[in-house]
Amino acid sequence: MRPRGCVKNEEYRGGVNITAHAASSVYFGLNPMWVSTCVLAVTYAIIMSEKVNRAIIALVGAGVMILVGVMNQEEALKGVDWNTIGLLTGMMILVSISRRSGMFEYLAIWSAQAAKAHPAGILFLLQITTAVLSAFLDNVTTVLLIVPVTLAIVKTLKVPAYPYLFAEIFASNIGGTATLIGDPPNILIGTQVGLTFNQFVIHLTPVIIVVMVVQAIMIHLVWGRDLKATKPAQDRVMAMRATRTIKDWLLLKQSLAVLTIVMVAFVLARPLHLEPATIAMFGAAVLMLLDNWAHHSEKAAHNIHKTFGDVEWITIFFFIGLFIVVHGVEVGGLLALLANKLVAATGGNMAHAGYAILWASAVLSAIVDNIPFVATMIPLIKAMAPSFGGADKIEPLWWCLSLGACLGGNGTLIGASANLIVAGIGERNGVPFRFITYSLYAFPMMLVSIAICHVYVWWRYF
Repeated sequence: MRPRGCVKNEEYRGGVNITAHAASSVYFGLNPMWVSTCVLAVTYAIIMSEKVNRAIIALVGAGVMILVGVMNQEEALKGVDWNTIGLLTGMMILVSISRRSGMFEYLAIWSAQAAKAHPAGILFLLQITTAVLSAFLDNVTTVLLIVPVTLAIVKTLKVPAYPYLFAEIFASNIGGTATLIGDPPNILIGTQVGLTFNQFVIHLTPVIIVVMVVQAIMIHLVWGRDLKATKPAQDRVMAMRATRTIKDWLLLKQSLAVLTIVMVAFVLARPLHLEPATIAMFGAAVLMLLDNWAHHSEKAAHNIHKTFGDVEWITIFFFIGLFIVVHGVEVGGLLALLANKLVAATGGNMAHAGYAILWASAVLSAIVDNIPFVATMIPLIKAMAPSFGGADKIEPLWWCLSLGACLGGNGTLIGASANLIVAGIGERNGVPFRFITYSLYAFPMMLVSIAICHVYVWWRYF
């Protein structure tokens, strides 16, 4: 549906669809592109100031987008990725119930003992674990499972949690870039372009391994080498018996069974024709049912209230508001305008086009959600195919788009879903995440990963 006061004009230049949105009767005759851009800028500025809760600001920004006439309510709701919302809610419920069994404490002790209770070793181990899991599961799901383990580990060793959570954000987005199913932008690219799981592995996994190694080294140099635990604390960890942390063996078995089925379903979601939200929410409902049957009615009611109370509602509503704000910018035409200028600036040079897409995708994905940006770029890159000799000749451009959009999400706290999930859980456990502080560390590290990708695509494709 076209928003009120927005007329969509189309023209073609050099085989590329040049689409612009012009205002006709938005309130006071204002251009919807400029109005939506201003709302986005003000929303992000207030979020970065950290003076008001980010969920409140995102929801206010979403309301302003509708009230000023950039789009109506029906169009605004189309911008919300309910699949993401359902996935987040379902996995938060699964993690909340599973946590009561004691399994995360068990994993925390096992992981710490595997690294000989050395903080730097644990930091490296958790990064690798997160990256590998994120390649085969949704990266949001991965951090929802890994972060509770991490918090239990650092609490036992009495070391700062922030470096570990920061590292896991990076590892989840890096690992998710390696496969078709690891990150939503890859899912968009793969399904709309017709690229297979194996193609993603062959073309992206090699450079992702290099990026992960370099990233782990940088994080070690920034934090890892300074992480120290006392000898008594290490001895206490090594002397622990992990099985003593299991509080409810029946719930543990039920949780492991449901989580295993859910994870297998995520991997097989495409042939099963299921969306991640359906899998997560159904798994959550089944585990709640099993937990309810195992207890008397009074305790069951208490558990249900506690489970829903554990859901990160601030994060959920922040996502809803942010999705609407970003969709308003998309509807207003800013993303299409920027993408068109990018295409025009590259001329007829494939290498220049690839580099431009890689770097622009990275920078923009650190500022705005990478899903609408990728959705806008896909048809524009497809339209470039005749200029480069056909659709089969522009495959390198898809890898540039994937690498830029997925890795660029590491650049800021709002660049990717996993970032906000980790930040939300961290804050609820007394680990503050400040937008500016995170960005000062993350943005330069993200640029290093993109520079590595630049060298890779130059060497392999151009």
